[in-house]
Amino acid sequence: MINITILCVGSLKESYFKSAIAEYQKRLSAYCRFQISEIPESALPDNPSDTQIAAALEKEGALLQRQIPDRCFVIAMCIEGKQLSSPEFASLIREKSLYGDSHFCFIIGSSCGLADTVKARANLQLSVSKMTFPHQLFRVLLTEQIYRAFQIIGGGKYHK
Repeated sequence: MINITILCVGSLKESYFKSAIAEYQKRLSAYCRFQISEIPESALPDNPSDTQIAAALEKEGALLQRQIPDRCFVIAMCIEGKQLSSPEFASLIREKSLYGDSHFCFIIGSSCGLADTVKARANLQLSVSKMTFPHQLFRVLLTEQIYRAFQIIGGGKYHK
């Protein structure tokens, strides 16, 4: 069975985001083992300097790197990453799983992004849009796209 892990900085606060994640988690249980792991977001002042942001990203990056499961295909979610359509994303998961990658680890950074060390560790840098999304909403969006990918792979009617 395929394993999907989402590692993210920060936690969900709003109940409607938690409910949406729970619904997709339930749906995904038919296709994979799905889990979300969170690390705390570094505290920054209201107007942080570039040095403070860099230090926060490095601290978060070190925590994220320790949480990456062994032998998995790591996908760093970052705006400069490659963009894929939903069918292309499904093909990526299908092809990688056929050739031995049965564990996928998606990494979502903080509002300041991801440390360069995390991006360098990734097998793929992926972007869903050139637009910026709130991190809590993005977690729901990514989870929905993972569910959509499994529906596409299985020939389900969810994707139109």
